[in-house]
Amino acid sequence: MKHGNSVYWKLFTSTFQLSAFTFGGGFVIVPLMKKKFVDKLKWINEQEILDITAIAQSSPGSIAVNAAILLGYRMAGIPGALVTILGTVLPPLTIISIISLFYTAFRDNIVVNAILKGMQAGIAAVIMDISLTMGGSILLAKRLLPVIMMIGAFIANYFFRISVVYIILICGVLGAGSMIYEHKDRGR
Repeated sequence: MKHGNSVYWKLFTSTFQLSAFTFGGGFVIVPLMKKKFVDKLKWINEQEILDITAIAQSSPGSIAVNAAILLGYRMAGIPGALVTILGTVLPPLTIISIISLFYTAFRDNIVVNAILKGMQAGIAAVIMDISLTMGGSILLAKRLLPVIMMIGAFIANYFFRISVVYIILICGVLGAGSMIYEHKDRGR
């Protein structure tokens, strides 16, 4: 756990910048958080960002806010979590407030609509990048169960249209069972 005002300021400015310049929903912020907090600041490692992402995704609410809360708490406890919440929520709140004042002008503007369509392509690329990076990490770990779960989750959702809620619950039970089994083996 890090201490000091500079850590709080760095948490706030980092989450504020990530939130202010991220378009397209929660998953887009994950690779940016990895680049900032794992690669650049080296505050956490790649496994921790995977864990944070998994917990943030399975918790109710926005993945970006959930991930920021977990990261802030990991780095500086409850005050760190509060600082990262503020840093993450402030930019979209401000932007949405301004856009709501000019909604009718934005709604019918051809240029704004074209820009938003272009952003969708960029968002797809960022999501693909994080999927390949994180999926690659799972494959490189050479553990069979996570690979089977990853492939099975894709097949279950894409081909059989099984609800993501059920997939998350099943994967959670399998993962917990796997961890319990591993801890029992280590205890011998």
